[in-house]
Parts: sequence; structure tokens; C-alpha cells
Amino acid sequence: MAIGASVGKSGVNDLADVIVVQHLLNDWLAATGQPELNPDGDCGARTIAAITAYQAQVIALPKPDGLVTPGGKTWTALSTGQGSQASLSGAAWWNANQAKYPNSDKLVDLAAPFRDNAAAFINALREAGAKVTVSATRRNRTRAHLMHYSWRVSRGEVAPKDVPAVAGLAIRWDHGDLAKSKKGAKEMSDLFGIAFQPSLTSLHIEGRAVDMTIGWTGTIQIKDRTGKKWPLADPRTGDANTDLHKVGATYGVIKLLSDPPHWSDNGR
Repeated sequence: MAIGASVGKSGVNDLADVIVVQHLLNDWLAATGQPELNPDGDCGARTIAAITAYQAQVIALPKPDGLVTPGGKTWTALSTGQGSQASLSGAAWWNANQAKYPNSDKLVDLAAPFRDNAAAFINALREAGAKVTVSATRRNRTRAHLMHYSWRVSRGEVAPKDVPAVAGLAIRWDHGDLAKSKKGAKEMSDLFGIAFQPSLTSLHIEGRAVDMTIGWTGTIQIKDRTGKKWPLADPRTGDANTDLHKVGATYGVIKLLSDPPHWSDNGR
């Protein structure tokens, strides 16, 4: 990461350079709870004020001039994350921020009409005497982003500087050193307990899937959406009973056979 010319008060202020400086300033602003800049490439009064404040508060310049020059003291501090260590990726960042990006196990968080279909199917199961435990419904989109890129950065598949920014997400993947960047990403990947590369798009993210375990004893009678009763005996699990899968389909809740707890609106 570098800038080609000066940015700030009386600077050259090329668009691309200004955007880089604005993103780096936002790392510091977010880490210190201050309003972030719009990274639009326009070096206006707010950007110059942020540069001046950074020079005064972080690197203690005796005479802040509001100017960032290539290779200068302000650029060196910004580009190495000085003052914004709280935003560096790693175990400490995730432990401090994970509560902001929760997944849900609540049916109410699913998207319509799948929400009502899943609720009706589960009610029918419980009325028949089955035990149903819902473990996951909607997945947090930002959490999925963090999982995906912690996996890829840690394995060298994506350069830290190339991870797309997400509005409202104050994390810095580039530690100024590739080995440290990969280590921070791996710490997060390990905490997520990831076994395979996480997707950025999924039915869970869209609210169109539910993970649940289903079981019962003896033989139960469950009503499908038309009111027809189906006797269900062995195998007494939701992942293996094909008659139960047929009942679920009448509600628009379709089993993915390769994933034991997973049901969705299209079977994927």
C-alpha cells in the first residue's frame, strides 16, 4: 500500500491517494469511536481536520500541518496502523467484537414465506410428539464475510490489502507485514472452527434455511400441510426418515440429504 503524491492541506490530492488516506484514517477513527469519513476521494475540510487531529493525537507533531506526504512521518504512522491497533485482525479483535455479529437460532429471523412454512412444519412435528431442536436460522452477513476472508487471508489466497471493505466494519487485515497479517487472520479462522472455506452467499445468510435435529420414540402420526396423517417409525431421526422428508416438502421445507440438520426452501 502506498500513495504517489501528497494528500491533505495544499497537497496534490489525487483521487486514488486521497481514498487510501481516508481508509487509513477511518481505521483510527473507528478504533477511537469517532465518526468516520466518507472515502470518496474528495480531500475536503473533514479529511484535512482528521489528518491534523491524527498528527496531534497519535504522532504528537509539534506543529500539525494537515498534510500526508509519501514516506513522511504521518504516512508511516498511518500505513502501519499506529493509533488503530484495536482494529487489527486477530483473536483479540474477534473476542472484543463478536457480540456485534451474532448468528440467530430464532425462526422469527427467517425470511418470508420460509419463516411461516418452517414454523408450521415444526409445530406439526411437536404436536405429533417429536422433539425438535433448532440450532441455526439466519447467519449474520458480516460474520460470514469475516469467516470467508479470515480463511482466505490466512492461507495466502487473498492479499490483506485486497479484502473488500464493509460499511460499519472496523477491521484492518493488513498489519503492515504479511506474516503478521496471515497470523491475525488464522487466529480468527481458528476461533471460528472452520473446516472448509465459508461461502459469502448461502441460504442461511438469506434467511431461507434452518438447521434442526428431530427425533421421536415409537411411532408418531404427523399431519402434512393438507391435513393427511403420516405414520413415522424407524428411522426415528429427521436426517434419515424419507417419509418425514416428504411431509416437510408439503410445507415447503425441503431436506438436504448431504447435511444432516439442514432444511431449506429449495433443498440446497
